[in-house]
Amino acid sequence: MTRRAALAAFAVLAVAGHVLAVRRVRWWGATGGDRALALPGDELVPRPAVAATRAIAVNRPAEAVWPWIAQIGQDRAGFYSLRRLENLVGCRMPDTDRIHPEWQHREEGAGLPIHPRMSLPVRRFVPGEAIAVEGWGTLAVVPDGAERSRVLMRNRVPRSPLALAYVLFEVPHAVMEIAMLRGIRRRAEATGA
Repeated sequence: MTRRAALAAFAVLAVAGHVLAVRRVRWWGATGGDRALALPGDELVPRPAVAATRAIAVNRPAEAVWPWIAQIGQDRAGFYSLRRLENLVGCRMPDTDRIHPEWQHREEGAGLPIHPRMSLPVRRFVPGEAIAVEGWGTLAVVPDGAERSRVLMRNRVPRSPLALAYVLFEVPHAVMEIAMLRGIRRRAEATGA
């Protein structure tokens, strides 16, 4: 096999692997109902180039889960994700395992820090329901009966050159968001014991 053929074969395998991985993570944990549900912030990108919804069931009512979502951000509770990995790139993420009453609100238009030198604007903050952040997506909690809820993370990427960057980094981005969903569930369920 020539070097050119080997590189072509590697490229084909890499693309195929990426496509298969994207199929697994784009809708991770989401039901058809989760995917169809209109969330605050969807209207900000009405015709997305890429849309993804990830979800997780939580054995706690929505009102017990919401405080964990409300306090996300590098300046507050972090993102409940892979903190060590985030901190390797200088994020300086805190690790909080309790609800802070003073962190339960964000102003629309204000920045939500994701790094000490970078924040993204909050476009929707609906107490008890969702926070939509421009350049990231919507993180929401929806009731699923009296004692259960579902946490949804929705990304809607506008039609622009940045859509290609999103697709290229979609798998690692999804891994971080899945870890965040699991972190929210773990904390919410632990406080309900």
